[in-house]
Amino acid sequence: MLSEYLSDHNRSLDTITGSEEDLHNKISKGEHQQQDFKFRIDSSQKIAKTLSAFANTDGGSLLIGVKDNGKIAGIDPQEEFYMIEGAASLYCKPPVEFKTTVYSSEDKLVLEVYIAPSQNKPHKAKESNNTWLAYVRQRDENFLANRVLVAYMNNRSTLPKKNLVEYGVNEKLLFEFLLKHQEISLSKLTRLAGISVQKAERMLVLFLKWEVIGWTASENGIRFHLIE
Repeated sequence: MLSEYLSDHNRSLDTITGSEEDLHNKISKGEHQQQDFKFRIDSSQKIAKTLSAFANTDGGSLLIGVKDNGKIAGIDPQEEFYMIEGAASLYCKPPVEFKTTVYSSEDKLVLEVYIAPSQNKPHKAKESNNTWLAYVRQRDENFLANRVLVAYMNNRSTLPKKNLVEYGVNEKLLFEFLLKHQEISLSKLTRLAGISVQKAERMLVLFLKWEVIGWTASENGIRFHLIE
């Protein structure tokens, strides 16, 4: 079935085929930071957020034609390819690169769309109000990237690390707070240090680049923590 389908629909869709065993191995791992199941793509604009999140974080795969519970439903790979192609090129800025693999299981077809971690981040997705927003991926969810993460992704320069004793009052205040409270938000830092949002952003971006702090995302927003 698969070879016959691909011979008739090979204008744009990659003719790379995956084994049924590989497909079931992937599904058995469930949804996680680098894998998402989709029954089908109903909106190129909506799925663009997931493409943005994968590209801006650690990369990942969409298995289209698989329900949330892992049951294979099957799809028309060519139709889903067009939806993804539209999302990646029209609703992502800059466009997101992806690769595809088609799997067959019990006469049902599944399309895997793989997005590598991008070297051209941040990738932003077009919203319904015509604004462009960047997303990041954590666990099995997509989250809106805040100004710090967008600035961090935009800043590709490399800088040597400084010794802690060279940090100023505000930097030391941040470290002391994190040692006691584990995490902090951008707004909390501005209030704590009594500094502007722009200055707090620059401080957090610098420490992210030095890999002194890391970030976590949740429904409550982006939080920053010390890296041990």
